[in-house]
Amino acid sequence: MAVLGIETSCDDTGVGVVANGEVRANLVASQTLLHARYGGVVPELASREHTAVLDRLVEQALAQAGLELRDLDLVAATRGPGLVGPLLVGLSYAKALAWGLGLPFVGVHHLEGHIHGALAAAEDWAPPFLVLIASGGHTHLYDVPAWGEYRLLGATRDDAAGEAFDKVARTLGLGYPGGPEIERLAREGDPQAVPFSVPMRGRAGYDFSFSGLKTAAVRFVQEGYAPTDIAAGFQRVVVASLVGTLERAARATGRRRVVVAGGVAANRALREALAASGLEVVLPPPGLTSDNGAMIALAAESRWRRVPEPDPFDVTAEPYWPLGEAG
Repeated sequence: MAVLGIETSCDDTGVGVVANGEVRANLVASQTLLHARYGGVVPELASREHTAVLDRLVEQALAQAGLELRDLDLVAATRGPGLVGPLLVGLSYAKALAWGLGLPFVGVHHLEGHIHGALAAAEDWAPPFLVLIASGGHTHLYDVPAWGEYRLLGATRDDAAGEAFDKVARTLGLGYPGGPEIERLAREGDPQAVPFSVPMRGRAGYDFSFSGLKTAAVRFVQEGYAPTDIAAGFQRVVVASLVGTLERAARATGRRRVVVAGGVAANRALREALAASGLEVVLPPPGLTSDNGAMIALAAESRWRRVPEPDPFDVTAEPYWPLGEAG
């Protein structure tokens, strides 16, 4: 079974090809330089760039996979959540391609894609488990008792974890995206030197909050703390918040198996803290942490094997789509 997956929920254009559960191609056209001058994603520019590169990426992905259009069995694209303009570009392209080839089409939930991307190299992993998704647009914690069943345990009340990295990086005069920049600078700093507080610590429930960290970072800059120490302290409290909340949820639910997905999952400090947590953790393999087309193809293939029903061609983008309604 060969599946083409297209991901355009935000800025990067992703096209992936999966055959019988194996990632055969995974290409991403980054728009980082395009949006860096603005300090964040400009939706109209992102939509135009998706339109400009999709044809070329599909051709290259198929060639890398050693396949042609006629070899495909299923076409999939991210349906939501995300920015509505970019979503519509990828969704419209995938539906038109499927219709022209006479193939079934599947619209994939972006977060479900991240889950399957993280599990790409994990053999024999299946629910039940917990899922923590931490990225530039999402920080959500789910209990997954079975495929297609997602019980939201907690979410950010304001900024997503990746968004907070971007904002604090901008406060420190660093580049975009902020996650890699903060991680690089934090290696030179003392994580205990700046009195950051771990947000939401001691409160009931499993929600997150990161917007206050930006305000604290601005204050610490004004007070003359070293940027290296601010970066190290900020990274420390974000990791402590994510891992601490995850550990509490694991104790409460009795789940020991955990999937951690999203761009923030690439952070080395987070990976080290998860390794020391005692939980059985699966993390995305290289190339599948950030948004990509292979994760969309993997999720579509998994869903098709469970329920081989195509989506109608009149489905539209869902910029605000709760994961509990996916699958």
